[in-house]
Amino acid sequence: MMRKSIKRLTAAVLFMSITVSSTFFLTACKNNDVSSKNKIVVFNYGDYIDSTLLDKFEKETGIKVVYEEFLTPEAMYTKFKNGAVDYDLICCSDYMLDKMIKEKDVRKIDYDKMKYIKNIGQKYWDMSKSFDKTLSYTVPYYWGTVGILYNTEMVDKVPDSWDVLWDKKYKNNIIMQNSVRDSFIPALVRHGYSINTTDKKELRTALNDLKQQKEIVQSYLVDEIRDDMANNQAAMGLIYSGEASIAQDYNDKLEYVVPKEGSDIWMDSWVIPKKGKNYDGAVKFLDFLCREDVAMTNFEYVYYSTPNEAVLDQIDDEEKAERNAIFPSDDVIDRCKVFKYLGKDAEEYYNRLWKELKVY
Repeated sequence: MMRKSIKRLTAAVLFMSITVSSTFFLTACKNNDVSSKNKIVVFNYGDYIDSTLLDKFEKETGIKVVYEEFLTPEAMYTKFKNGAVDYDLICCSDYMLDKMIKEKDVRKIDYDKMKYIKNIGQKYWDMSKSFDKTLSYTVPYYWGTVGILYNTEMVDKVPDSWDVLWDKKYKNNIIMQNSVRDSFIPALVRHGYSINTTDKKELRTALNDLKQQKEIVQSYLVDEIRDDMANNQAAMGLIYSGEASIAQDYNDKLEYVVPKEGSDIWMDSWVIPKKGKNYDGAVKFLDFLCREDVAMTNFEYVYYSTPNEAVLDQIDDEEKAERNAIFPSDDVIDRCKVFKYLGKDAEEYYNRLWKELKVY
């Protein structure tokens, strides 16, 4: 089974278009006095679901899906805490969900109401324990790693160490993540520091490395990294494994590697906010996403690492071997760690260092 050929928009364009359409939809729902029991309001990353499934869910259940998207966990959290919209479901990354759980912003999920939750493999629940210790608040969606996507015609050997991101011969040919925690990964682990460190001396050392690196960095981007790499605009980029795989669909000169020092292994999951108006509808949507046919359709579009074993059972070994970005080896998984929420003080310190880097 191979991935369908699908045109993917850049995150920036997608974000603008979805924001406009979502705002219109929310207004229309208010004007038509749609009952909260007949709709759910969903907040997710950009380009992170097959939109045909939203219509399919409505046809099957009669529940409308009001759908909004965001670019980063921090952007999601800011809008969520602003409270202008009562979201019924939010999909986000491990460390941000860890924060929301600790702040008691989300409800426990009644898994007994989910017929297809059995399709989620046990090892993905085990991964989730790092941020959902009691396995009560989340449903795994997609997972992956953070690594280097590189162009084999521009890079002379496999970049198996993070040090390559500081190699001056690639000046103006390196793209970094425009994301605090992600950009600190290579700067921390190349010194043997934890990606979850709160030690100010270690963080200052990492910041100094990022400052030195800045003079050779071409740009700081998010999802647009996949587009630029696919179009041969840079030699390498710090990227999420799923985005790397999408770029590889359009450029056969691209390869993905998780450096030997280790990296982040992330889990994006769903939570149900306490302020949501349709708990039962939210649970139905989660169960719908876990259903084998739905999960397969979604996987073929998103093409990130799926925790749905009913889908994984249909993927042949040859494809898994060819797609190391979304089917990493046990060796790669073993040298990666999951991001944790580090507390308000540490979060503020990371953000302060990030701002210092951006104005450097």
